[in-house]
Amino acid sequence: MVGRREFARMTSRDAQGQEQTKVNSYERPNSSGDLESGLHEVANGNTNGNHHNALEDKRRDDLKKALLTGINRDELEKFRKSDDELKAIKKKPVRKFYEEQNNRLNDWLEVDAIVMAVADDVLESMDPDPDHDGIYERNNEGLHTTGGNIADFLPEDEKERRRKEGQRAKWAININVVANILLLAGKLAALSSSGSLSLLASTVDSALDLLCTLIVWSTNRIVQWRLNSLKAKFPVGRRRLEPLGILVFSILMVVSFLQILQESAEKIMPLEGEAEELPWIAIGAMGATVIVKGIIWFGCIPIKTTQVQALAQDCKTDVIFNVLSLLFPFVGYKAHIWWLDPAGAGALSLFIIYDWGSTCFENVTRLSGQAASESLNHKLMYMAYRFAPIVKGFKSVQAYH
Repeated sequence: MVGRREFARMTSRDAQGQEQTKVNSYERPNSSGDLESGLHEVANGNTNGNHHNALEDKRRDDLKKALLTGINRDELEKFRKSDDELKAIKKKPVRKFYEEQNNRLNDWLEVDAIVMAVADDVLESMDPDPDHDGIYERNNEGLHTTGGNIADFLPEDEKERRRKEGQRAKWAININVVANILLLAGKLAALSSSGSLSLLASTVDSALDLLCTLIVWSTNRIVQWRLNSLKAKFPVGRRRLEPLGILVFSILMVVSFLQILQESAEKIMPLEGEAEELPWIAIGAMGATVIVKGIIWFGCIPIKTTQVQALAQDCKTDVIFNVLSLLFPFVGYKAHIWWLDPAGAGALSLFIIYDWGSTCFENVTRLSGQAASESLNHKLMYMAYRFAPIVKGFKSVQAYH
């Protein structure tokens, strides 16, 4: 009897501690019925809570099933044209239509891969604490804690593919930097023995190209530097440093080639002159540039990353630029056309001014909040549509730089 009374007293104290707003004084139960009634109520409470959680889990599983099976991918793939089928289409507008349709299907497959990877985390992020006790019962390392880094949820084979492409891209960029340094040294040596303006334009282009690489590399490091500790000061990060660096560099590029354009005009203005022969060291330097940049260009083509494709385009421009820089003075000397070298240097300067002026304007427009491309908007609209089973409606979708 003493043992039972002691057990009842302990239970009453526990109840008092948990419900302080309801119980103001301690009263010992007069019968065992009161104790059993209280325990019965607690048991009913746990049963109701478990039932509620079971219903929530079932609803969550139903939403997940609707999210994952909402699209019949086999039906979509019926609209894809193979490479052989595209080649067989003779009319260019029709072929272009089906090429764009294939690209759209690729975009949708990418969206579906992301949806398949993050389905669980999306649903858990909506209600990670179903019993509202302040503790995440569900996965607390889901989508809601990654800062929007969806790449963490991609399949392992896709992560491995991107990792390998990243390594290849790093190698390509490092090789390009080393090549730029060696080729610039050769051109500086050649420039000391020749007064060719085309060679000068090629040397300045190589020097500024190397400077551009250093700017991109340094801004990328600054963007990642102390990212977490400076989050309060830069709440959306410092990604705009990269386009700002390109903007500053494009202005420097335009100003530099305006100077070369001025020198070309001053050399032509007397309307008389004498063609100069290019020394062998100059021919060797520009020939080496064409060969090395051509190898890097074709080596970068299979690497389908944005950064490496930009590098491939840059190498292609360098090949064309250096071929013309070599041809103008060489043909001018052989054909005794004294003005061909300065005129060629002026034409190359105008090309660089136009090219980098367009880049400057493009970055200014994007930094001003330019809308994203139509294809990206379609991709985002499809992603919104894919989440239709768990979202009642969308007011608007906006995408901008």
